[in-house]
Order: sequence, then C-alpha cells, then structure tokens
Amino acid sequence: MRTKPDTAAFEWNARDYALHSATQQAWARELIAGVRLKGREALLDIGCGDGKVTAEIARHLDGGRVVGIDNSDQMITLAMQRYPARRYPNLRFVQMDASQLSFREEFDIVFSNACLHWILGHGPVLAGIYRALKPGGRAVVQMGGRGNAQRVVEILDEIIREDPWKGYFKNFTFPYGFYAPQEYGPWLAGAGFSVQRLVLKPRTMAHEDREAFKGWIRTTWLPYLHRVDQRSRNRFIESIAQRYLRKYPPDGDGKIKVPMQRLEFIAVRPSAGLRRADAAAGRK
Repeated sequence: MRTKPDTAAFEWNARDYALHSATQQAWARELIAGVRLKGREALLDIGCGDGKVTAEIARHLDGGRVVGIDNSDQMITLAMQRYPARRYPNLRFVQMDASQLSFREEFDIVFSNACLHWILGHGPVLAGIYRALKPGGRAVVQMGGRGNAQRVVEILDEIIREDPWKGYFKNFTFPYGFYAPQEYGPWLAGAGFSVQRLVLKPRTMAHEDREAFKGWIRTTWLPYLHRVDQRSRNRFIESIAQRYLRKYPPDGDGKIKVPMQRLEFIAVRPSAGLRRADAAAGRK
C-alpha cells in the first residue's frame, strides 16, 4: 500500500466545510441506520469533522458513549464548541490521526464516513481499528472508492497539465486512496477481520447551484488547491467549475450532479473463541 500524503498536510477551514458537507451527512445517516444501535454501545467515530454526525450518534446512545476523532485541530475545536460536554455528557472529541489510534479494546463499534480515502496506506489504520474494537466488535466504514468523482478527477487531470497551472503541479501524484473491493478485502483479512459486507456503491452528489459546487471543490479538493498560491486559488476553482459545467451542464432543476463511488464495508473483530477455533483449524 502507498503511505502518503494524508490530511495532516492540509489546513482545513472547518466552518466552510460544515456549510458544504450536507451530502456526506446524509450518507452517514444511512450508514449508521444500518448498524441498528441498541443504545448502550461504545462507539468511535473516525474523521468526525465538525462533529454534527458524531453528535447525532450520541443522541441515539443515551446509555452508551461516543468518541469522535479527527487530525484537524480546527475541526476538533469547532466540534467541541458546537457540541459541548455540558449538553452531550456521553460525547468526547479528541484530536488524533487515524493511522495512530491509541485505543485498546474500548469500542463495540468503530464508525467512519467519508474520511479514510484521505489516507493512502490503510495497514496502520486497519490495525488500529482492530485494536480499538472489543472482541466481537464491528467496523462500519464508508469512503471514496475506485472511480469516485471520476468526472472531476478527469477535469483536474486536464487543467493541471495546462497553463497557467502546470507549474504548480510538478511531481504531483494522485493523492486519494480510492480502492476497489478486490484490493481492500485482503487488507481486511490481513488485519484479522471477518468481513460481513464489502461493496462498491454508486451514488450521486447533487449540488444546488454553481456556488454550492464551487464550495464543495473549495472544501474537499485540498490536495490540488494547496498546490496553487493563495491569491490564485479562487481562479483555479472557477476554472474547474467552468470546465465541468461546460462538459456536464446542470439538470432540468438546475442541480449540478457528480457521480460518486463509495467503498463500504462492515467487518468484525472475531471473539476470542472464534480466534482460537480458527487457529486450531489452521494447524490441521
């Protein structure tokens, strides 16, 4: 697996991201609904961002607890401001890198939505998730998968090879971990997980108008934007939006649509009894 870069290299504008992440929130709600929480679980949310999804989960766990982590100090600060402990006593936010999880058998569920594609090497991430789960615990994860936002990626590939932008992108390599199930399955197995579900799921992201589309570019395509000097970034964003809309105009309702591919998995850390049985079977 490739190992870098990841989100640690970028400075997030947490408030701007919060304004342009409604689709990610909707996908997170769908993902967590499938978990069928009982209300007493301990849950870890990796890549909690501004905390709105994590706080929603905490409301469902009145007899449990939730920890949200993110490696962005801006995101964690905003999350703590918006969802303080006095109002959410079962919710805690911690700045932590997903590749360096420090938990040991603390959680019934590890949840992550729209986060792990920011990391290229998933070996340390999966090992950390495995350690963080109690035996029998579940990892419930969705991220960008193979072919995610391919139309935007193709537009970017064109633009960064042209003047006046190509000078900013010398030695630039694709920065996202968009993987397919056939790649990811062996990594999960190698980390010790029993896989219940592993699929590539086509979705559509719909932006209300041009400004919303540009806001999404501005807040989620940071590996490209941070190569361009700050004075030129708005012009760079406008170039991306203009070319995309020329090729893929808004629909009849004026919405700008971007086809997405989401890699989704549910994986279980086997209980101690199952691990012993598996080991015994391996010796035969």
